[in-house]
Amino acid sequence: MKNPLAEIMQQAQKMQDNFKKAQEELGAIEVQGESGGGLVTILMTGKREVRKVNIDPSLLGDDKDMLEDLVAAAINDAVHKVNKMKKEKMADVTAGMPLPPGFQMPF
Repeated sequence: MKNPLAEIMQQAQKMQDNFKKAQEELGAIEVQGESGGGLVTILMTGKREVRKVNIDPSLLGDDKDMLEDLVAAAINDAVHKVNKMKKEKMADVTAGMPLPPGFQMPF
């Protein structure tokens, strides 16, 4: 008969390895947020680092406040996509594990 504590420790180590691998994969993924029907796009990594901002030239002569709002909306869109992607990835990693309701991962 196996030692229950050793089995739990082995499962914890495996879970930790899976989390680390998931974090690395998420950090390498890039998502694109957009606003204004694609007139403003933001390229963001899974670590929420903005890699590129693209603004359609047709917006450059327009109202500064509107352009700022479109950039903010595109960034928020990218952040929401990263958050959704992370939740889906962590759901895969924690599948079958008895975690308490509402438990949030530390990343």
